[in-house]
Amino acid sequence: MKNILLINGHPDKESFNHALAASYKRGALKTDATIEEITITDLNFSPVLKYGYRKRTELEPDLQDSLAKIKKADHIVWVFPIWWAGYPAMMKGFIDRAFLPGITFQPIEGKPFPEKLLKGKTSRLIITSDTPSWYDYFFLKRPAIRQFKIATLEFCGIKPVKTTFFSVMKNSTPKRRNLWLNKVYTLGKNLQ
Repeated sequence: MKNILLINGHPDKESFNHALAASYKRGALKTDATIEEITITDLNFSPVLKYGYRKRTELEPDLQDSLAKIKKADHIVWVFPIWWAGYPAMMKGFIDRAFLPGITFQPIEGKPFPEKLLKGKTSRLIITSDTPSWYDYFFLKRPAIRQFKIATLEFCGIKPVKTTFFSVMKNSTPKRRNLWLNKVYTLGKNLQ
């Protein structure tokens, strides 16, 4: 049985991102997979990596619980918007505080790359944006996707990381949004 973890990085519970997460979950519930969720905006933690990596700040219970879910998961689905070519501040703070040395990766003395502690997991990024996908790809060079996919998830051993990109949100019609919800439902039903 596959363990699916659905992580929502949008701070507004009335956002389309929350509808996308719910649609993925509805599809995944049609399988025999175990589904757990993390809604970052519901967590009680400081998003500030106060001491950088010099000194560890004690992890709050919600971060400890989230890390247990991440370690248990086989497949992690992240749903979030791209704002200013990056992801929301609370999501960045969640990653800064939870994806730490000794937890998601282990530095190896004398080597440029760490031991990847999240090997064996896969991921799907479900992203919304007001930036047209062609502009994000050709002109911006996909900064949020590259940062999160390569420099965070793959750095910690999660691979492959596949991306589903929905844009342009601000001009989307109810019909288009319904197509996107159906696409995400199918991803959930296929555990992708």
